Amino acid sequence: MGNPKAFMTIPRKEAGYRPIHDRIHDYGEVEQTLNSKDRQEQASRCMNCGVPFCHWACPLGSKIPEWNDALYKGDWELAFKRLSRTNDFPEFTGRVCPALCEKSCVLNHVMSEPSTNRENECAIVERAFMESYITPRQFERNGKKVAVIGSGPSGLATANRLNMSGVEVTIFDRDPAAGGLLRYGIPNFKLNKDIIDRRIKLMEDEGIHFEYGKVIDISHLPEGFDAYAICTGTPIARDLNIPGRELKGIHLALEYLGQQNRVLGGETFTAAERIQAKGKKVLVIGGGDTGSDCIGTAHRQDAVAVTQIEIMPKPPIGTNSATPWPNWPIILKTTFAHEEGCTRRWLLNTNKFIGKNGKVTGAEVEGVTWEANPEGGRPIMKLNGKKEIIECDLVLLAMGFLKPQQPQLPENVFVGGDAANGASLVVRAIASGQKTSEDILKYLNK
Repeated sequence: MGNPKAFMTIPRKEAGYRPIHDRIHDYGEVEQTLNSKDRQEQASRCMNCGVPFCHWACPLGSKIPEWNDALYKGDWELAFKRLSRTNDFPEFTGRVCPALCEKSCVLNHVMSEPSTNRENECAIVERAFMESYITPRQFERNGKKVAVIGSGPSGLATANRLNMSGVEVTIFDRDPAAGGLLRYGIPNFKLNKDIIDRRIKLMEDEGIHFEYGKVIDISHLPEGFDAYAICTGTPIARDLNIPGRELKGIHLALEYLGQQNRVLGGETFTAAERIQAKGKKVLVIGGGDTGSDCIGTAHRQDAVAVTQIEIMPKPPIGTNSATPWPNWPIILKTTFAHEEGCTRRWLLNTNKFIGKNGKVTGAEVEGVTWEANPEGGRPIMKLNGKKEIIECDLVLLAMGFLKPQQPQLPENVFVGGDAANGASLVVRAIASGQKTSEDILKYLNK
């Protein structure tokens, strides 16, 4: 343990974001980085607690105090070795993870200033690539072959762990490039796609095969493999089937986000296919991270106004006595996209969409109240009769995803990530991929 009292003298310092007037004109990553000295000082704030709750909170079981200690002492290579033992892709989680570990940090509980684990993690892996701590490895083959269907975070983690164990792995994906949600769901301003390409190149150099443009029917899997991993994510978004849904200008969030990422990747669309916010009043329905990503994208497409509505109550700021640790704290989250400009409203239900000449022009919303359910469980929603029209030219539905229903599968077919558990975090998808690889190896070694 490097400095057991650093948390008493060194405040939490985040890298912050690029200035708004600069970042909204491009799709470059908005988050900045600290210099090495400041980053090591931030790592020194980790107390190596007697009971480090961060171990428990991280789905990957990352040994956070161990790599923070190495980082504080300036041993970046050791920090990376400790980090990569549990995390296959810290360059992804270091950018898009909500940092469950920080919510469980003892410093968060006692002074609301947890150690900057996510930023530290990203800094460590970027130094590892820069200093060539990461180089392609070759693994002795054991004669087994496994097909992974889907190249999102769970599929990549499954393939990576199997490859390290000597299995010959082929990843099949319907898209023209690997990454799944990482590439086609998360905007470039949060995760530059060069970061994904760098990791895929490394995996290819280590012997993993990728086949793109392959639509695989899981009831007719490709032949020649000893086992299969289904890691196809959650393809079905939750829709809003209300009057007016057929009007032009109403889209699912991932249709919008995915298309913009494809455009930035070089794909082209006709004017009729292109979903554009330029010069439009945008309404985002849904208050989560996907909704926030829509807001940020709309700003970069020069929307004239953006409104986000949520059916649930506005969460409290800072702390919430209704969700004490170890529950996830339901508190007001203001993202960098919100800071770029957005009207946010809560307790609104969307009754219908209004249009003219086949195009959406507005949404009728009505206030709601939530009452305790006498039988327990989810509270009961009631409309309060207060209706109004929100003008909009583009509506983006960001209300989550439906859990996939998998058919009965043969014993050599395993399901991982969101395809098994429903929509969740990238870090949980990676953890599920690791578990899927363990299950496959047990099967292969029977």
